[in-house]
Amino acid sequence: MTEYLILSARTGEGDALNQLARLWHPGLLAYAARQLGDRDAARDALQEAWLDILRGLPRLSEPRAFPAWAYRILSRKCARQIGSAVRQRETADAVMIDPTEPDQAEPEAETRAELQLIRRAIAALPPGQRAAMTLHYLEQMSLTEIALVLQIPVGTAKTRLMHGRKSLKAALNLIETGETDEHE
Repeated sequence: MTEYLILSARTGEGDALNQLARLWHPGLLAYAARQLGDRDAARDALQEAWLDILRGLPRLSEPRAFPAWAYRILSRKCARQIGSAVRQRETADAVMIDPTEPDQAEPEAETRAELQLIRRAIAALPPGQRAAMTLHYLEQMSLTEIALVLQIPVGTAKTRLMHGRKSLKAALNLIETGETDEHE
């Protein structure tokens, strides 16, 4: 469907662009929200990304590459926002907001607590590992697609996933055994 919409949009069919946006916007927004940990920042990043996507659509040589291409554009926008936030934090000593999962039904208290622990553990991963883990497990992308999105070799994507899994497992084991400092 995406390929057809891209080809139609190239011929000037305005409705095809709207349908393409309706089809891909929710997934892209969820990805940005997980990367940035803030729904409003995610909307801003996605809005900027859509501008670049729409401008670049005529130059997209292979319509099947749209998902990886769009996620790569959005990843760059998110990275810029993260860099900006880090600089602001360093100068203003701000505190990062815990990432939240967009548009989820309210889980039970025990499940909410477990999800919060997992979110904190994922947020503590280095940005490269966090991005690879998010793309693989939450966006169901293959190693090749992750490599395209992050503009890294496939081997690097595989390594980031491996290290991300190990780091996440270690962090969750520490939390489970109660060996963490609870100063929050």
